[in-house]
Amino acid sequence: MGTIVVGTSSWADPGFVAEWYPEGLADRDRLPWYAEHFEGVEVNATYYAVPGAATVRRWAEVTPKAFTFDVKLHQSLSRHSAEVGSLPRALRDDVATTPRGRVRPNADLDRALCKAYRKAMRPLADAGKLSSYLLQLSPAFMPPSKRLEELDVIVEGLAPTPVAVEFRHRAWLHDERRDATFGWLRDRGAVFVGVDAPQGKPPTMLPPVDAVTNPALAYLRLHGRNARGWVRGRTVAERFGYRYDAQELEELAQRAEALAEEADEVRVMFNNNRGDDAPAGASQMKDLLK
Repeated sequence: MGTIVVGTSSWADPGFVAEWYPEGLADRDRLPWYAEHFEGVEVNATYYAVPGAATVRRWAEVTPKAFTFDVKLHQSLSRHSAEVGSLPRALRDDVATTPRGRVRPNADLDRALCKAYRKAMRPLADAGKLSSYLLQLSPAFMPPSKRLEELDVIVEGLAPTPVAVEFRHRAWLHDERRDATFGWLRDRGAVFVGVDAPQGKPPTMLPPVDAVTNPALAYLRLHGRNARGWVRGRTVAERFGYRYDAQELEELAQRAEALAEEADEVRVMFNNNRGDDAPAGASQMKDLLK
């Protein structure tokens, strides 16, 4: 059985900052305190900008030796709408933009952004604390208008750290396309991110499919099952707010254990962000997996 690492999709989400951390705890002390309770975490802030090396160095310094990070990649890399100001300053000049002034991704920009992430995350990599880069694709990245080969530059540019790919349009997992999707991931050593999410007709509601496409690492992200909020919610709390019950957590633990039969390590990250829903669920999951 592989190791199962449980954590949440941020240590600074406003919801559980207010309800989970001890009252009066300073901002700079949150990560060390979080790391006393969990062995891994996703870094959400890196979706919005590449952090400075000093910031990343501190992440490595204030966490235990075995603590690990999954770093969410920039919104341009994941094909979301991105403002030019979100790019590193050195990459802002002459960047191609849409008529609305948003970044227009291309292979050269992808390579440059990957280089910036490798440089910024070197303190984590050197400390053995960089588990993966998380590429949470935009729902607009869908077949047949988009091809997975467009992402080759990203996967290659971040090697040897694996890229964990979360699809947000279920067409990638339709029966006639699923084998090709998994084949592309396997051929490149990329990690398929299975999800737990609400079920329904919208194409952004993905089925509970799991697969190990890189024997070193498997990934499971838990978004809650709030179908109404997923479709109509305007805030993170409205979209992802959900408290998993004991039976649901047991089902998810079984999914994680099944993945651990094939992968050396499994990441189980709670993204049900409302109040303390995520850390509460993660704590219960840890107890189930003992």
